[in-house]
Amino acid sequence: MSTPRATSGEHFFLPEDPLISDFVSDLLRKNRSSRTMEAYARDLEHFGRFLAGDTKARAETGAERPARIYPKLRDASASDIRKYVLFLMMERRYKVVAVRRNLSALRTFYTFLRREGLRTDQPALDVELPKAEQRKPKVLRMPEVASMIKARVERPGGTSLAPRDRAIIELLYGSGIRRAELADLNLDDVDFGQRVAQVTGKGNKRRMVPLTEASVMAMQSYLHVRPASTDRAFFLSNRNARLGLRQVWKIVKDYAAQSGVDRATTHAMRHSFATHFIEGGGDVSSLQRLLGHANIATTQIYIDQSIAHLKKAFDAAHPRDKDEFEDAIKDS
Repeated sequence: MSTPRATSGEHFFLPEDPLISDFVSDLLRKNRSSRTMEAYARDLEHFGRFLAGDTKARAETGAERPARIYPKLRDASASDIRKYVLFLMMERRYKVVAVRRNLSALRTFYTFLRREGLRTDQPALDVELPKAEQRKPKVLRMPEVASMIKARVERPGGTSLAPRDRAIIELLYGSGIRRAELADLNLDDVDFGQRVAQVTGKGNKRRMVPLTEASVMAMQSYLHVRPASTDRAFFLSNRNARLGLRQVWKIVKDYAAQSGVDRATTHAMRHSFATHFIEGGGDVSSLQRLLGHANIATTQIYIDQSIAHLKKAFDAAHPRDKDEFEDAIKDS
């Protein structure tokens, strides 16, 4: 099996355990993203260490990761998985969303084993998913976004970094794309004439997103100073290679700190785009397509959170404050 390509410049390891490796190969045949394959493989290795009684080890990366085989993975029971869920929640203090992702990886893995005839049951299906946390999305006010766009962070590494950073902030807020989608963006994915970019979302699904004029101007300004590189990535690091996910996160946090917007993150920029789109009169169906949500219920949260949108709809629909209502009162 060939090693899947890491689309955002981060190393993807091929698991040593043969069952996990076969599982990853199956995911590869189904065209799952390298990011998903790596996350599932690491989750399974972590569960394998838990089954072996190693509850102190954390998921290692790259050369630090020891070669390990996990013989207890194949025969793990529903009871083992329940204990693991409790361990993640009580000992490791994992957030519910992280526990749900781990359990999702186990469900997919044991479904694969059953399909391959290596098990007759599916133990992970007997374990209930922890109830998802209902958290309000972090939304920045427009002046806060503006202050981040105006900020300037001095960095060693050449004159191209400030225009690059400005383009990244503009693109995240202007299009609402995910951090991974920005990191994966290639030069030939962008059509400045049409003001659109093609991004690769979850499940390797491609979609077109419009670009604001401000984003286009910032991105073109960056291209004027972008270093020459054989890497086709749109955004380069100071080593002239594709930006990694953590580097994108760090850029946003640096600009947030510089402008005094402590709660700004890459995902807060996405939430802010969505909320401001709805508040500006955009419809939820269009927003679903822009964000790349498979389920419109995921998009609905921005309607629920936007009181300004509700007030606008209320004022447009309710007749009480309209002139004809006042005229009817006067005529009565």
